[in-house]
Amino acid sequence: MIILLKENANPKQVENLTKFLKNKGFDLHMSQGTEHTIIGLIGDTSTVDIDLISSLDVVEAVRRIQEPYKNANRKFHAADTVVDVAGAKIGGGHFMMIAGPCSVENRDQIIGVAESVKASGANVLRGGAFKPRTSPYAFQGLHEEGLRLLSEAKKVTGLPIITELMDINHLPLFGDVDIIQVGARNMQNFELLKELGQIRKPVLLKRGMANTLQELLMSAEYIMAGGNENVILCERGIRTFETATRNTLDLSAVAVLRKQTHLPIVVDPSHATGINEYVPPMALAAAAAGADGLIIEVHNDPPHALCDGKQSLTPEQFDSLAKAVRAILPFAAKELVWE
Repeated sequence: MIILLKENANPKQVENLTKFLKNKGFDLHMSQGTEHTIIGLIGDTSTVDIDLISSLDVVEAVRRIQEPYKNANRKFHAADTVVDVAGAKIGGGHFMMIAGPCSVENRDQIIGVAESVKASGANVLRGGAFKPRTSPYAFQGLHEEGLRLLSEAKKVTGLPIITELMDINHLPLFGDVDIIQVGARNMQNFELLKELGQIRKPVLLKRGMANTLQELLMSAEYIMAGGNENVILCERGIRTFETATRNTLDLSAVAVLRKQTHLPIVVDPSHATGINEYVPPMALAAAAAGADGLIIEVHNDPPHALCDGKQSLTPEQFDSLAKAVRAILPFAAKELVWE
């Protein structure tokens, strides 16, 4: 349920109302807009007397919300959320470009790629230290050494870093990481999500390969219910019967999520297509659709990459893509600025 307060509502009356609602056992989500304030009630609202609340001088309207996610719901929070990542912003008209290799392999590789993607305009560096792989015999990442090399690349370039957390026991190692990525396989690892709700570090939550958008939003709700509102959603393709690409990129997710939630939306065309020549057109389509950001895999030597070289762009290819994205943003479905 949401309560829309009148414009220029009396602060004392608002305070009395919030105290009354809290005494009734509700958790409140306050959203301050340019003209109105919205109070979101979280809890069992079946016993709320709507007529009583509506009759208060300070209340403009009361509406019941049917969606099971409250914190992530745009009806509770009309304005777009802006997530600040060490000065790089995403959401609310701010476009973010995340780029880097699938896996951190060695010092020269990660620092070289970091320098090149920064020169092309990327404002966040990606790189896997812990890698979930289908085969137990595939390269699993450098683990702590990978995190150390990411931190070194951050110091050299000044780029914030994002990497995937697979096990909550590894969280103490992520002190220098600016965005924690939750991969598709862990989207419904609810114990992990609840733990991430206890921190205030930004979390990029990837959609599971067979999950609905409501399930994605419910996973975001787990994080936000713990108090961490710095959540970024990521569409990375879903599994369908089509085999021409690694997954099927669901670009309609951008439009649907834009209506349903205030959280920033990133698209990952690298994992979605699995083939580097398809990454640029899908990246441009995502930008045109109004995505708040892109996450692109870039490797200095894709044929010899230890992980996902087939879907990685070279630094030169990424530079061309970055220029094309900048050119298309003014014509996107949503006004976006890449800073």
